[in-house]
Amino acid sequence: MPTPDLSRRGFRNPDAAAAHLADLGQADDGLIEQVASVASPDTALTSLAAIARSMGAAALHAALADPALRERLLVVLGTSEAMGDFLARHPEFVAELGTDRLDLRRRSAERLRADLAEATTAEHLRVLYYRQLLCTIARDLNAYSTFAETSAELSDLAVATLDAALAIARAEEPGAGEQVRLAVIALGKTGGRELNYISDVDVIFVHEPADGVDPQKALQVATRLASATMRICGEHTAEGTIWEVDANLRPEGNQGPLTRTLASHVAYYERWATTWEFQALLKARFAAGDADLGRAYLEAVQPMVWEASTRANFVADTRSMRRRVLDHIPAAHRERQLKLGSGGLRDVEFAVQLLQLVHGRADETLRSPTTLDALEALTRGGYVGRRDGAALEEAYEFLRTLEHRIQLFRLQRSHIVPDDAEDLRRLGRSMGYRINPAKNLESEWQSHRRVVRRLHEKIFYRPLLEAVAALPAEGLRLSPEAAEQRLVALGFRDPRGALAHLESLTSGVSRRAAILRSLLPAMLAWFSEAPDPDAGLLAFRSISEALGESPWYLRKLRDEGEGAEQLATLLSSSRYVSELMQRNPDAVALLGDADELVPRDFERIHTEMALAARRHAADARAAVRAIRRIRRRELARVSIADVLGELDIVAVGHALSDLNAATLSAALSAAIRAVADERGEVPTRLAVVLMGRLGGRESGYGSDADVMFVHEPLPGADEKAAATAATAVATKLRDMLQAAGDDPPLEVDAELRPEGKNGPLVRTFASYAAYYAKWSAVWEAQALLRAAPVIGDPDLCERFRALIDPMRYPDGGLSEAEVREIRRIKARVESERLPRGASPTTHLKLGRGGLADVEWTVQLLQMRHGHEVERLRTTDTLDALHAAVAAGLLSTDDAAMLEEAWRLVSRIRNGVVLMRNKPAESMVEQAAERAGLAHLLGYRQDEGERMVDDYLRITRQARSVIERVFWGE
Repeated sequence: MPTPDLSRRGFRNPDAAAAHLADLGQADDGLIEQVASVASPDTALTSLAAIARSMGAAALHAALADPALRERLLVVLGTSEAMGDFLARHPEFVAELGTDRLDLRRRSAERLRADLAEATTAEHLRVLYYRQLLCTIARDLNAYSTFAETSAELSDLAVATLDAALAIARAEEPGAGEQVRLAVIALGKTGGRELNYISDVDVIFVHEPADGVDPQKALQVATRLASATMRICGEHTAEGTIWEVDANLRPEGNQGPLTRTLASHVAYYERWATTWEFQALLKARFAAGDADLGRAYLEAVQPMVWEASTRANFVADTRSMRRRVLDHIPAAHRERQLKLGSGGLRDVEFAVQLLQLVHGRADETLRSPTTLDALEALTRGGYVGRRDGAALEEAYEFLRTLEHRIQLFRLQRSHIVPDDAEDLRRLGRSMGYRINPAKNLESEWQSHRRVVRRLHEKIFYRPLLEAVAALPAEGLRLSPEAAEQRLVALGFRDPRGALAHLESLTSGVSRRAAILRSLLPAMLAWFSEAPDPDAGLLAFRSISEALGESPWYLRKLRDEGEGAEQLATLLSSSRYVSELMQRNPDAVALLGDADELVPRDFERIHTEMALAARRHAADARAAVRAIRRIRRRELARVSIADVLGELDIVAVGHALSDLNAATLSAALSAAIRAVADERGEVPTRLAVVLMGRLGGRESGYGSDADVMFVHEPLPGADEKAAATAATAVATKLRDMLQAAGDDPPLEVDAELRPEGKNGPLVRTFASYAAYYAKWSAVWEAQALLRAAPVIGDPDLCERFRALIDPMRYPDGGLSEAEVREIRRIKARVESERLPRGASPTTHLKLGRGGLADVEWTVQLLQMRHGHEVERLRTTDTLDALHAAVAAGLLSTDDAAMLEEAWRLVSRIRNGVVLMRNKPAESMVEQAAERAGLAHLLGYRQDEGERMVDDYLRITRQARSVIERVFWGE
């Protein structure tokens, strides 16, 4: 046939096709049309020519005279290049596809076992295996069997192959049968009778010594039999390979013995097994070897499967299982992964298995190891809505069929949907798309992915709403007991309370209830992924009730998926944020907009606070309440951005410090006006010196506002009256900012002033100068390293800075006696101020390698070298640390260790406050709190111990630097 005609008929390489037709000899037009209609005409014709060369063109044409055989053969060759190679090696099996030879129904497991039992060698077993596989493929591709029937037959074929391989292994080990009984248990898709064309076959081996045989000897024989069985199936020969046998799901994985006795298996599962191991056992069935031992194994372990959902760590285990799957997907394959990616096969299987584990304990009808059978039972029982169940079944069948077609071409294990246009075209045609096959296949696949993603969330949560709300039920409703079981499995500690919240949120016919009914399935999914879903749901109810029918709130929830997800995450992760938002529900408006989560700077906040205070000029307390409301909103902005991972610890410190400084500045003006209203004009100028973490712009959520008050009487003013007025202003400022109320108080701590509690609350500038000249100790000079005179009268602030700079950066640095004094004080702090019972390794501030260690080390460098290194003259710890490196005072490696410790400990201190809305001085100890803190720090919830290990390692490394640099050891 001319090349142009072949090209028009769909052959991509018409020249090669013409050569193959020449090899065939006589090729009638009908045969060419049939070849052109298959998934890959070029592949089919190439294979057909190879078969003709192998068996002879005349013999092939004689076989092709059977119309049924011809159609079946061409469909197989056009879809599977690998089966074409097999038939070219074994043309005698072409006849298997004949009218009177191919069974049109699935072959029974017993017949497959009998056929493969004829194998005497590994090579022979491969030939028999592929002969049977050819018939399975022909039935599948020619639509004689359904997807479910094909998968079941592939599973039965795998079991028959294991049985035959074990028989060959026994023949290689004379006398093995008299020494040990061995059973092979199938797991995974083989156990569930839903195997792919190419997949590892998951197994567990169990053995028992024969009567009178030494257990150790029996173990050795059983291990050799199991190893030989795996080798026979997996080794490469001239006939290729069958598939790998994977025994890594056994107790202890590849670190454990390949086979165990039944008692050893039971002991392991009773004491050591994790949730995923019971999930794997859900699909266990006897495969090969000693049937009585196999049944005994299943009878012993399967009851444990249905108690797995009651285990204390069930929720954490199930979450970590899903995350491990996603984490192992290479980034380059994430969007093309048919099995493990979002909306893929594993999402369906994981959802079904989790529902089985939760509800199968009480409902034995749900205990099928086959995904589609289990899904049907869940739908029939009302655990999944009918429409959802049907949609999930359709999506699963499509995805599994596509998986089969991908693997059939070369009979290679793959779960990646190709992006090559020709591969997609072939796959699309094999799936029945004749017009734009590549485009239509891609479109259909993406559509099913979206369905699976949506239903993966919905099938867990919508039935919970149906159990409590007046929704049109798609089937039987969950009973209250079943609903509670599901909520417990999803991490809710108070399932009855959760159901009450759901009922309150979704009952009635209001617009809000209607929107929440549609939204809550996704919200519940987000709640359950966070550390405290109960608190999240309770807070969500509180906020929803407070905002009522507010159009903007309902619109944000309904139309802005990111904002709704952020709200669920925040309420379930941070009690600090949750309480701020419950006190001020309008903070929800910040969500879903990245610009709204950028912290405001000092000038912007101060301007807004000052304007708000002026509107209440006649009432100082009302003015400060307005200031505190703005502070509450800005605290919400910063903490929300922090929990969502938008800010690092330095940005958080700057934002909180600027906010507190703006609050002090605006409140100072209000306090001055209030005292003036009470006493007449205030006869003095005032300034507030920021100290400690506030002065260093390193405030945390639990930080007080450390300050010193300084004043200077106006010219001609009575000094006593000026002092009285200044004290009244400072006292009023503190009282108004610390007063109880809906807004978080700002504790103003003035204990770093000269003479501490025993000294006056406010001093004149001259008094400070006199005190520092006569009485100041080295520790007070050290405290002034963090002093930032920035609030109040600008001239007074600048003069105070000029007063203290020579003290904190002394000319010539520190004397050796002063260095010894600083070290002595630090030693006293470590020995005397550490709380009774606190561990020096886990105390966040005073512990080894903690905040005090790093800050004192940096401050010692500042005081020794600040007079000559200008960049060291900063109140910021990290800026000073970087300046020390630039000046050659500290190595880059040492500084990196100190900075890593400072950042981590600061994040932990903030994280504890965010998590439980109260500070902690030491690393949290309870497992639940460690999980919550780990979540906020960017670890997985099940990595609480890893977080603690990192903390101990990092602080230990920092301490080694501190011992050299600070202590001079």
